[in-house]
Amino acid sequence: MEVHQLHILRELGALGSVSAVARVLDVTPSAVSQQLAALQRGFRTPLTHKDGRALVLTDAGRVLADAGAEVIDAIAAARAAVEEFEQSPSGVVTISGFHSAGQTLFGPLLRELSRRTPAPDVRLSDEDVSRHDYPALTSRYDLVVAHRLAGGSPWPETVRCVTLADEPLDVALAADHPLARFPRLRPEQVADQRWVTSRGGYSTDDLLGAITAVAGQHIEPAHRINDYGTLTSIVGAGDAIGVVPRYTSPRDPSGAIVLRPLDGVSASRRIDVLARPENLRRKSVRTVVTALTAVVARIVRERRPEAAAPPHASSSAAG
Repeated sequence: MEVHQLHILRELGALGSVSAVARVLDVTPSAVSQQLAALQRGFRTPLTHKDGRALVLTDAGRVLADAGAEVIDAIAAARAAVEEFEQSPSGVVTISGFHSAGQTLFGPLLRELSRRTPAPDVRLSDEDVSRHDYPALTSRYDLVVAHRLAGGSPWPETVRCVTLADEPLDVALAADHPLARFPRLRPEQVADQRWVTSRGGYSTDDLLGAITAVAGQHIEPAHRINDYGTLTSIVGAGDAIGVVPRYTSPRDPSGAIVLRPLDGVSASRRIDVLARPENLRRKSVRTVVTALTAVVARIVRERRPEAAAPPHASSSAAG
């Protein structure tokens, strides 16, 4: 029993003939008859009978048509509720982000949304996972701020993706490191250095693998650290060099650490917002995506001329 079959049955009771139903629904009389026959197969009691040349409802048919009208009305109410929910600008929107994105973006996002009336009620969380685990987070959050190495495998088709930025990944060095005198670096220059990087499955470790491939030299990191505050403290001590993202790493005005762009390899990651398709139908969710886009655009404008700006040595995860 299908809803459209109940709709046809109701119209037959109201209009009195198959041909009239066909005209109203803009289908052929044969199509109407086929759907009525399919509906009848679900019941032992006849739903229609011939009255001369006309096909009319039996008592059982009228009972089902009345019940069907209630079903149709309930479905229409459900659709209206969903449409109202989708168009509400002030609903609850849950967001997760990797740690450094949360530290950099969440505060400005809240300020951006505070200027909108009415504004979505955002609920924030941080999730430090490897790139392969981001799509699964969309089952728990409306929006997931994720990252992946530029040129890497695309996200699965089960999620929708809105790209916020292509973020350069810069080499972080102690200010007095011998390589700090170079304005730009190449894989061959850094491959033989002592390294601190993230755990496997994160963009910075992926980049280290790319450096290994281009330089033709195996790199075995001395330290595996996912927190940028800890990572930069190790770099600042002169023990190792590392990689940090340019836009989502807080800056350190002390000058203890310098950043240098890396040539000869794709040294950037893509910051994306992932969502399930149905969530992006909601106006409140789209409002948050628009606000996130504006926040990231401002940060990129502020930091683009500062390729060598050092990161702040406070806590910020390498996610």
